[in-house]
Amino acid sequence: MEIKHRIMRNNKFIAIMLVLLTFLGGCHEPDELLPSVSRDGINSITATFEDGTGQFTGYLSEDIDEIVIPIPYFFPESSDNQVTEEMLKRMRVTANLDDNVVVSPALLYLDLTQENMITITDQVKAQRQIIVKGEIRKSSESLIKDFSLPSLGLSGVINEAAKTISLVAIGDLEPALGNVALSYHATISPDPRTTELDYNSDVELTVTAHDGVTQNVYTVKKEVPEKLAYGIRSGSAKLMFAKKLKADLGITVDHLTGGMAAAGDYVVLNTRNASSVYIDAKTGEKLGEIDLGAITGSLTNFYSTADADGNVLICNLAPNAGAFKIWKLTSLTSTPELMIEWDGGVPIGRKFSIQGSIAGDAIITAPILAAGQQIARWTVVGGALSSQTPEIVAMSGLTKGWTTNVDVVSTSSTDLTADYFVASYSDNTFAWVDGSSNTVSKSLEPISANYIQNAVDYTMFNNAGYAVLNWVNSFSWGSADAVWLLDVSNDANFSGNLETGTCDAVVWEAERNVYGGKSIDPPVVNANGTGDVALRVSEDGYYMYLYFMFTNGYVVGYQFDCIDM
Repeated sequence: MEIKHRIMRNNKFIAIMLVLLTFLGGCHEPDELLPSVSRDGINSITATFEDGTGQFTGYLSEDIDEIVIPIPYFFPESSDNQVTEEMLKRMRVTANLDDNVVVSPALLYLDLTQENMITITDQVKAQRQIIVKGEIRKSSESLIKDFSLPSLGLSGVINEAAKTISLVAIGDLEPALGNVALSYHATISPDPRTTELDYNSDVELTVTAHDGVTQNVYTVKKEVPEKLAYGIRSGSAKLMFAKKLKADLGITVDHLTGGMAAAGDYVVLNTRNASSVYIDAKTGEKLGEIDLGAITGSLTNFYSTADADGNVLICNLAPNAGAFKIWKLTSLTSTPELMIEWDGGVPIGRKFSIQGSIAGDAIITAPILAAGQQIARWTVVGGALSSQTPEIVAMSGLTKGWTTNVDVVSTSSTDLTADYFVASYSDNTFAWVDGSSNTVSKSLEPISANYIQNAVDYTMFNNAGYAVLNWVNSFSWGSADAVWLLDVSNDANFSGNLETGTCDAVVWEAERNVYGGKSIDPPVVNANGTGDVALRVSEDGYYMYLYFMFTNGYVVGYQFDCIDM
């Protein structure tokens, strides 16, 4: 009994000591928790002209406390409109700061012709004074962006890393004039545009930037560059252009630019009830407008796309505008010709796709915009439409199906049993459909229902199959406006989630939340949630071009190649 009492007393003593230690430990001053401190606090300052155009960014100098914002000598840079000192006297500025860093005085407008002193206060209240100013600079870019010999039917294959231009040709070449696209305001010597040159032996071309100092020397060679055995060259993605629909291309109406036709040397943008704007497919520069005449209307020229030969196809919205119709434009100067008229009594016409060419063989697919997962499908054989009445394909395998947001593209221009791809809402998945059974054979994991998939395209390039699709933000908040390029040569990697980056089939994706309407200044919400994508391959097979457009935002062009470097 005595032993039992001793054990109990010892247990009580230990318990009391533990409580006291806990109390005493709790009285210590806690360590001060501070956010991590960056080296600079401020990362960059971006300036725009007072009217909201332009976007110029300056970064903190390494050796002095100064941010110089470079302003191009001409604006737009492709123009001859010289920027004046007066234009810099009231520029809107924003700062990219680290967390818990403040700048004073508050930034809104600055006279960038002057040295503006600002104070940066970091997370630990340490202060640093920085000078901000602007500087008008001539461009230092000296690149050849495109090279061709039209009279010989040759397009140069540019290896930018090696500064070589390959002319894929066999036999002797006659001296010829060339077409060349240079960096803006750069010069070239000798100038192949004005001097006939002999390309049977190597020709050196010196490009001098507008600054008169920076130079690059390119060597034009008559040779056949090696191709990779398969697919695009890793890292070859090159931004050709990113043009704002309103500020750069003059499309002033909001919400109605929903279709895009990648037609050879041009990209044609369809705006409902307006002329179509066409731009250079390599530079994005506006070249002109197409008067659509009698088919101009808010429900008639509703959407457009292009076939493999650059014929532009335009459709109306049915049954709102009556029977479903597709018109064709065989050139930018031709008059729209009625190609298809079908009074099916179903909603159709927000999107349609074509694989192949209306001058040869093609498969045209237009999803019916109602429950039932049905697709209207026409065929063109030997340049002739098989029937005005389409085959109605009923597919299955999507849990919810679609209503208004969907696009379907075939992988073949001739085989009606070939597989096809469906990008749709509201399953919010990308589906690979077995063309024989018309059943979803594989699909990616669903992504956020806050945003919309409604455009897809497919092409073959260098022995590989590629599909591209979009993801559109129709709100003033959130982060989407994305585009993904997938290798779909086989379905081995066709799994995972696009949103979280776990789909191994993805070979490239556009930066999110950059090219949509909510990302321009001032932002214009893409209320209709519309946009488009397109893939095209160069005639020589060395390049693949990816184009995408977000309504109220940008039209963007990227180039990929398969050159074995």
